[in-house]
Amino acid sequence: MQKLANYKRLWLVLIVAVVAFGLEFGAHQNGIAQVLVTVLGSLIALLMFIDMVKTLRSGKFGVDLLAITAVIATLAIGEYRAALIVLLMLTGGDALEDYAASKANSDLKQLLENSPQTAHLLGETTREIPVDDVQIGDHLLVKPGEVVPVDGTLLKGTATLDESSLTGESRPIDKRAGESVMSGAVNGDAAFEFVADRQAKDSQYQSIIQLVKQAEAQPAHFVRMADRYAVPFTILAYVIAGTGWIVSGDPVRFAQVLVVASPCPLILAAPIALVAGMSRASQSGIIVKTGTTLEKLAKVKTVAFDKTGTITKGNLTVTAVLPEPETTAAELLTLAATTEQQSNHILARAIVAAAPDTLPSATALTEVTGGGVQATVNGRLVKAGKADFVMPANSITKSAVTAVYVSADDHYLGRIEFADELRPEARQTMSGLHQLGIRNLVMISGDRQPIAEKIAKAVGIDEVHADCLPEDKIKVLATLSPVQRPVAMVGDGVNDAPSLVTADVGLAMGASGATAASESADAVIMKDDLSRVVTATTIARYTMKIARQSVLIGIAICTILMLIASFGVIPTIVGALLQEVVDTVTILYALRARSQRAVD
Repeated sequence: MQKLANYKRLWLVLIVAVVAFGLEFGAHQNGIAQVLVTVLGSLIALLMFIDMVKTLRSGKFGVDLLAITAVIATLAIGEYRAALIVLLMLTGGDALEDYAASKANSDLKQLLENSPQTAHLLGETTREIPVDDVQIGDHLLVKPGEVVPVDGTLLKGTATLDESSLTGESRPIDKRAGESVMSGAVNGDAAFEFVADRQAKDSQYQSIIQLVKQAEAQPAHFVRMADRYAVPFTILAYVIAGTGWIVSGDPVRFAQVLVVASPCPLILAAPIALVAGMSRASQSGIIVKTGTTLEKLAKVKTVAFDKTGTITKGNLTVTAVLPEPETTAAELLTLAATTEQQSNHILARAIVAAAPDTLPSATALTEVTGGGVQATVNGRLVKAGKADFVMPANSITKSAVTAVYVSADDHYLGRIEFADELRPEARQTMSGLHQLGIRNLVMISGDRQPIAEKIAKAVGIDEVHADCLPEDKIKVLATLSPVQRPVAMVGDGVNDAPSLVTADVGLAMGASGATAASESADAVIMKDDLSRVVTATTIARYTMKIARQSVLIGIAICTILMLIASFGVIPTIVGALLQEVVDTVTILYALRARSQRAVD
């Protein structure tokens, strides 16, 4: 609504300008032209004053006072042409801000525009249904060039998908039968069939859209930071203008100074740079929710990582099933899989994948975050998880590797061991963070100390906190010293959600669709690539550098022009035109935050 009002004001000023110049140079009615511009200038000055009062009530000090004074001063000394140019600058600046923000935000908006609306349901006949009507288990068809409507699994054959809007990966991805397909991906040249694993509201694309909407709705904290420059800048402008008037005795000097005292570098530069930086991040497959996130990420001194699924690939496989003497390996694996079959934990998925296809039914399923899962199977209370959760009253010999322990009716049955694989980019990521000057790298894991230390050493992390429950991870983050802050936390699972909220900046590895982690995080990395943490930090630092430079460059140019104008060297109308140049330079410079250099 405000954008529409800004464009209307600009058109009104343009129309009055044409009419006024027509009256002056065509009909030689200078008086009428001056009255027309004076009425318009007074009206817009009044509207700006009302906006300024609203700004002050919200706890911010804006720089509109300078612009209002400039309009009134030029009208008072009869320089209505200069007043007209100042009005064009003000209304044009607001409209240009809207345009620049829209341009910088175009990549985020593209996600909303590509949102799938319908799906082709397979049955006796193929029919088109609203995407919100798709149910889990539905068999769906995706035609060439269409967007995948919901998350699912490819049923047969192969498919080539463009996932660039989700992950930032420009290369088409080949999928085979049994592999997952994400909603929002664009199909290639051949139709394919898949089964829906999630409803539309829970699918990957809708999760991204919610993140984008949240990003668009949040104000940028750095804008308030720019507002802090407004007080000294306003005082400086009035001091220079007042001094020029007093020394020369000519009130025109006052108007000449204020005309070049452009507030636009403060009003426009920081928010445009931040939105441009968020747009640059989205192009790299990173959804940043707020401008505050960029500001904090640029200052980060410590980065903490979860282990499983973050530093490691998270594709654990069962390497050993070790039952107690009275239990068989088949029984141990079946009971564990039956208990874990509805859990989304990475160890649970590995157990179910290794178990027989047909499992007994389980009831009273309960998942304890950081502990494990328990359920009733064939009348027995089966627990699967950490040793202390499974047998709290007894000492179990703990494995030196990642393991799930199993009991039935508080009788220990054995353990299942797993192996994981490090992400190939993990060591490179730690090296990249070191090169950015971030020396404090921490791994916080629920695994045992020997396992955690081995993995941390392999990737170049010095500080390790092992055997951590979710509440322990929060304590680790909370006890970091002030010199180690701000701290960023990188995680991917449900158990990481509390620590992502606790950290100054939470970064979620969202490619696998970990909804709780993504919702809790300040930024979501949509591509399954840990090195994007370095990319996000680089973009944040570049964005903040451009934002500050834009503000300071604008202030510096304006200050020089004000000093020159105070000597009466710059005519009022020329000063108004120079102000337009300053505004344009500032805005174009701020848009540099969207360039490729942000990630180079």
